[in-house]
Amino acid sequence: MALHRLTSITMGVPNVAETATYYTDFGLTPDGDGWFTTQDAGRQLHIVHAPTRRLIEVRVGVDDPDDLAAAASRLERIGVPGESNGPSLTAYDKATGVRAVLEIAPRLVQPTVPATPYNGPGRRDRVGTRAPGVLRSTPVRPRKLGHAVVGTTDFDATTAFFRDGLGFKASDYIKDNGAFLRCSTDHHNVLVLKAPVTFLHHTSWQVDDIDDVGRGATAMLEGHPERHIWGMGRHHAGSNFFWYLKDPAGNFSEYYSDMDCVVDDQLWTPEVLEGAKGLFSWGPPPPPSFLHPEDLAALMTGTHSAER
Repeated sequence: MALHRLTSITMGVPNVAETATYYTDFGLTPDGDGWFTTQDAGRQLHIVHAPTRRLIEVRVGVDDPDDLAAAASRLERIGVPGESNGPSLTAYDKATGVRAVLEIAPRLVQPTVPATPYNGPGRRDRVGTRAPGVLRSTPVRPRKLGHAVVGTTDFDATTAFFRDGLGFKASDYIKDNGAFLRCSTDHHNVLVLKAPVTFLHHTSWQVDDIDDVGRGATAMLEGHPERHIWGMGRHHAGSNFFWYLKDPAGNFSEYYSDMDCVVDDQLWTPEVLEGAKGLFSWGPPPPPSFLHPEDLAALMTGTHSAER
């Protein structure tokens, strides 16, 4: 596809310093001016001040100027102006105010991480040694930014902006409420959620495997049990293992591994998911605060504060 990866996001929060400390604990590396890097993909998170927590910008990699021109044409067809600036194209989603920047960028090639050997019925892939996952002692560092989830008061308009304008592909839908959209071979890079107010629901960060999902979350919860939201579990849409935590601004952050990969669009058929199937295949049920974050009413009335 012409779009090939989610290069970075900008997150606005009222409490920048406190939130920055959280994402440093989460395993991202501070890189100056509010930027944080991942192991494989460089600068991927920018934290800036905003009156309320929100997704401010999404940057997406494309291959060449022809891809930018094609996106400009698609945006024009749905009535959204695009501003060309050399190797990039900028447009705004009217419903959420999110700024999307398509930029010419190299494709991400991640180093191959050897598969963890697992024993099973009639299969001994690991003998004479303990599982690698119980021997690891280094801190978990996310490999790359996987996706961002944005709540919108106009679900159809925001979905159309990303899918019909920018050129994201649809992977699955949550009936009347959600659209899993991809700008890479990952199952989704943006999830659009129907909501009573615009807000950033969560960001998701790839780690090596299920052991690092668990190790990362366990480390984050040491001394901070209030950070726990939901996990461990496995999603149906995307199939990935997950564990969700909450940052000091109220945004959720997810460690994930084993995401579905869509290499040939013709071989993938989007589903319309209903009920619990749209959320998870196994694991504890999601808490009410995951589906309806506790500060939504304050966000709607403009009384939100980072001091909760």
